Amino acid sequence: MDTLGAIVGVLIAYFLITSFSRDAAGALRRIFLFSLIPAFLGILFLFFVKEKKSEPKGDTEKLEFKWSTLDKKLRLFLIFTFIFTLGNSSNQFLLLRAKNLGGSVPQVILFYLVFNIIYFLSSYPASYLSDKIGRKKLLVLGYLFYGLVYLGFALNQSLNMFWFLFGVYGLYIGFTEGVEKALVADIAPLNLRATAIGLHATLVGIGLLPASLFAGLLWKFLGAAAPFYFGGIMGIIASVGFWFILKGI
Repeated sequence: MDTLGAIVGVLIAYFLITSFSRDAAGALRRIFLFSLIPAFLGILFLFFVKEKKSEPKGDTEKLEFKWSTLDKKLRLFLIFTFIFTLGNSSNQFLLLRAKNLGGSVPQVILFYLVFNIIYFLSSYPASYLSDKIGRKKLLVLGYLFYGLVYLGFALNQSLNMFWFLFGVYGLYIGFTEGVEKALVADIAPLNLRATAIGLHATLVGIGLLPASLFAGLLWKFLGAAAPFYFGGIMGIIASVGFWFILKGI
């Protein structure tokens, strides 16, 4: 549902850009202003959500967390995820790459729309399939998609090829985002599941800032293809690494 909202948002952005094509700067301002409306409504609807209150039974346990209490596979998985994230730069570099090769702003928006549509269509089936065949296979496949599509962005010189590349990138997100969080919950101790998921998100968040900074430096000093070569190699390494780390799962 989150991604379905993104699809509608991208369509609205495309409509505004094309409707006010003579005033691109003004169109962008309108897009940012209109985006405040759903943001405000989203917060407003939260006030109508009612949660069930549960009374604590007996003495509450003291909140403690030690890295050593996590399963070895989970620790390796979290460390490897952080290392991979250092090569997982912002999606804005993908859009910039398409524009760099001659794509107009409306066309780049449509590329991003394709990404969101494939992401939307693949997320639920991928999550359902992971319950049937296991998380590991889909996660490894998703990171392999990431590595290959980034190498594709590095090598590609055809604007039309971006339709395919953004579609495959949508498969990467669809195959990994929900499945990865579910895998963390599966491996974590029952009493530390939420803590492990939060730790996973923390490590990913910490890695994203230097990842984009490093990608920007690679782009500036080694050329536009450099960050995608680096990301592609990191994605393939992650795919192989997760296969061995999650052996037996």
